Amino acid sequence: MSQAVAAERSIAGFSPAALARIIALLLPAALLAGAFGSEYFGGLVPCEMCWWQREAHMVAVVFAALAFTAPVRSSPSRTLVLLAAAGIAVSGAIGVYHAGVEAKIFEGFTQCTATPLTKGASSAELLKQLIRAPLVRCDEVQFRFLGISMAGWNAILSLGGAALILLLSFRGKRA
Repeated sequence: MSQAVAAERSIAGFSPAALARIIALLLPAALLAGAFGSEYFGGLVPCEMCWWQREAHMVAVVFAALAFTAPVRSSPSRTLVLLAAAGIAVSGAIGVYHAGVEAKIFEGFTQCTATPLTKGASSAELLKQLIRAPLVRCDEVQFRFLGISMAGWNAILSLGGAALILLLSFRGKRA
């Protein structure tokens, strides 16, 4: 077995390109599962910046899933994995800004977000919906784990994951 082939299979039996593709799909999917789980099972209500972070991960999942339609070492697969990494990095960058807003380092947006109103409802029903709608501010932390907000964790995991995907992608290109 040549040294190049041995290096290509050196990470848990996967080539670096294959591992990058797997991480590009599983990382944003796991972060989205955590975000939606905290909303639907934990009762946390996402603010507008939380949604921006989720949307970037949703785009990354689509690119990563499409990467699986091409052979792992092909140019289309590599391009789609790199686009997924870019989406993950964008979510991480938004997470950095969001964490900074929560820490009062940056000035954030003052508008709040709420659930959509029912179309065709009467004025009284719309008023009831508005009164019951949760008011979510982007500059208030709803939950911390180990002293870090969810936006902070998203920033750490997303930027670290995007860097790892890039590292593996370019390592696979050299091998």
